[in-house]
Amino acid sequence: MKILIVEDDHRVAELIHRGLTEHGFSPTLAYDGISGKKMALQHSYDLIITDVVLPKMDGLDLCKYIRAHQPDIPIIMLTALGTTDDKVEGFDAGADDYLVKPFEMRELLVRIRALLKRNPINTGNTGFILHFKDLEMNLHTKVVKRSGQEISLTPKEFKLLAYMMQNPERVLSRIEIAEKVWDTYFDTGTNFIDVYINYIRKKIDRNFERKLIHTKSGMGFILKSDE
Repeated sequence: MKILIVEDDHRVAELIHRGLTEHGFSPTLAYDGISGKKMALQHSYDLIITDVVLPKMDGLDLCKYIRAHQPDIPIIMLTALGTTDDKVEGFDAGADDYLVKPFEMRELLVRIRALLKRNPINTGNTGFILHFKDLEMNLHTKVVKRSGQEISLTPKEFKLLAYMMQNPERVLSRIEIAEKVWDTYFDTGTNFIDVYINYIRKKIDRNFERKLIHTKSGMGFILKSDE
């Protein structure tokens, strides 16, 4: 499970990061609201943890923005303020849970697991939309759009693009793609992965100035913006 932590106190952020890693989660750190907003919209996360008091954009505004664009993602707010009014404000902003500092790591873990268990994204009860730049994919309806224009993909093309959108801005080797998308061992004597990359590149990038699918010579492929 991928978790975004937005916390400007580096000591607290590192403690949470270490605690989550030790319990099998894959956490990512952002130290201000604007960075958190950018990462939340560009990457796919299962849950977001954010402080209320943040530089550049506070946690309440960040929560409202994320909720407007990704209504299903669970959000836990952290704050040193624990009054009822503070909690109501956090929930009104769209938070699913509210944890007052200081807290024990085990309490945070309980809250995280409870939210992940009931969250529609993880139970498959509702659609789940992935976003990267102007590219949008609904994993349930199987609809892919770029700048609002619907793009038709075959089932295997869809699965390949979905894996790239779930791992954006990271070089994916042919071996990894073969194992994760095709569930097979990659034969270096074949080029079927390159063929499928070319298929989806033509459909995703051909009619757009900004290219998203790139080849890293000798390493693999990466979904990133060329701007």
